[in-house]
Amino acid sequence: METTLRGVGVSHGVAIGEVRHMGTAVLEPPAKQIPADEAEREQQRARQAVEAVAADLTARGNLAGGEAQAVLEAQALMAQDPELMADVDRRVAVGSSAERAVYDAFAAYRELLANAGEYLAGRVADLDDVRNRIVARLLGVPMPGVPDSDEPYVLVARDLAPADTALLDPTLVLGFVTEEGGPTSHSAILARALGVPAVVALPGAGDIAEGTLIAVDGSSGEIFVNPTEERRAALEAAAAERKAALAAATGPGATADGHKVPLLANVGGPADVPAAVEAGAEGVGLFRTEFLFLDDSKNAPSEEKQVEAYRQVLEAFPEGRVVVRVLDAGADKPLEFLTPGDEPNPALGVRGLRTLLDHPEVLRTQLTALAKAAEGLPVHLEVMAPMVADRADAKAFADACREAGLQAKYGAMVEIPSAALRARSVLREVEFLSLGTNDLAQYTFAADRQVGAVSRLQDPWQPALLDLVALSAEAARAEGKSCGVCGEAASDPLLACVLTGLGVTSLSMGAASIPYVRAQLAKFTLAQCERAAAAARAADSADEARSAAQAVLSGE
Repeated sequence: METTLRGVGVSHGVAIGEVRHMGTAVLEPPAKQIPADEAEREQQRARQAVEAVAADLTARGNLAGGEAQAVLEAQALMAQDPELMADVDRRVAVGSSAERAVYDAFAAYRELLANAGEYLAGRVADLDDVRNRIVARLLGVPMPGVPDSDEPYVLVARDLAPADTALLDPTLVLGFVTEEGGPTSHSAILARALGVPAVVALPGAGDIAEGTLIAVDGSSGEIFVNPTEERRAALEAAAAERKAALAAATGPGATADGHKVPLLANVGGPADVPAAVEAGAEGVGLFRTEFLFLDDSKNAPSEEKQVEAYRQVLEAFPEGRVVVRVLDAGADKPLEFLTPGDEPNPALGVRGLRTLLDHPEVLRTQLTALAKAAEGLPVHLEVMAPMVADRADAKAFADACREAGLQAKYGAMVEIPSAALRARSVLREVEFLSLGTNDLAQYTFAADRQVGAVSRLQDPWQPALLDLVALSAEAARAEGKSCGVCGEAASDPLLACVLTGLGVTSLSMGAASIPYVRAQLAKFTLAQCERAAAAARAADSADEARSAAQAVLSGE
């Protein structure tokens, strides 16, 4: 008998297959006392296991490249945290085995994160995965992870660690479903990069029996358990229709009446460039530069290393637009040489531009490297600062760009509500705005983007968030400047039409989403998009906003 469940669709497409569950988490090791003369050996065992797991995470990141590389390198640094290792050594010294000391030390750190505010609490799943990998290695049991299977399947899990998601084989994993996570969680972002249909925040997903046939609609968030033949046929027909529409839509982004909406790619480094070029990206709307800094949490990368990496991306888009976000450190991206380790709530503390203004030499080196990387290239370089709160922030960043001799447009990211509310003031100092809808939603609704329990407040269809987008776009229009969206909201084809109707001038997303957005925009005129945007803003909830926009665009 067919039943329907609903979660949050985070990656387009339809997957139909049998359920396979993630491997069981590592069991809690026994609490046994060891003789004092074995303490040094146990401490060495723990250090070797930690280094092996960190090396494995780094290697997985190197294989995956791009966004996944930055996430996995951050996990490797988490495994090697010196305070954690000091705690492990202390526990071994008083009689714990290596595996028990690791388990207990991570448990203590886990509790600190869970109680340190929602932003850091979202890192708990990553920490648990690191712990499980270290303990598994010490116990000599198989690593937790993706099940072995010779046949394609739909993966179901409580949550997916980045180390597992990054190396999923799309020929075997047709799609995945998780109980936890949200639309902007690491797993969701990586699923879109892989082009794998995915649904997250689905309560009771773990109760679906192994081997059950399910159909996953990554666009609507619906899961059909034991789908009927009619349902399967309808889903497959819709998927075929969507594929045909994607193939038919080519060229620059534009509405049906020719209103241009440049479609740009979000990239994490040179490894993401080929997929962006293949998808027909008209440039880069968000070049995340953190990947360079995560290699070594104790030292900033040299100017020469930065120049080489930046130039690889700039060369891929001759005559195109490349928007670079300077280092966004702090909160979930701590760097030992930059960020304080004792902030009670790092998400609301010194992060992003605040960190760089406290360390002007790091910002100066990055801006100088960007200037050198762009020398002699026809690319249109634009540089923006993360976490701009007001005009003073925008002026400080623009002044730093000028002092570094950077020949580029200077912009500000709108991720803090104050920047949206005072967008015209901010635009007195910079030449463009770029809306980071992930963080903007997080700060608007006080809802961590990694916490599935508050995922409804992370929904980019929330009318309050659309209001802030509209305010920013209206301010940019009044100042004769541009206002793009580089958050995950841009990857939703229907929402892309609404954002266009709100006055957004460009859309940037993961490369896999570009064909979907291009095809959708081409169906409607600018006037239709504007009517859909007005209907969405008039709603009182995200679901109502989505339905209202859909009704307008479908002519209901």
